[in-house]
Amino acid sequence: MRVVLTGTALWAIALVVLLFLGDRVDPVWTWTCVAGVVLPGLGLALMRWQGQR
Repeated sequence: MRVVLTGTALWAIALVVLLFLGDRVDPVWTWTCVAGVVLPGLGLALMRWQGQR
């Protein structure tokens, strides 16, 4: 779980950097970072839900 949280934090940092760069970056990279933050969050929520059953 620590690896997933570390990777998610790195994607979040990359997202912040890309948001500061604004129009100088292709929007595909921004959406890639968004997916890198959202998908692990959903995965962790699913793991937590399955662990409580």
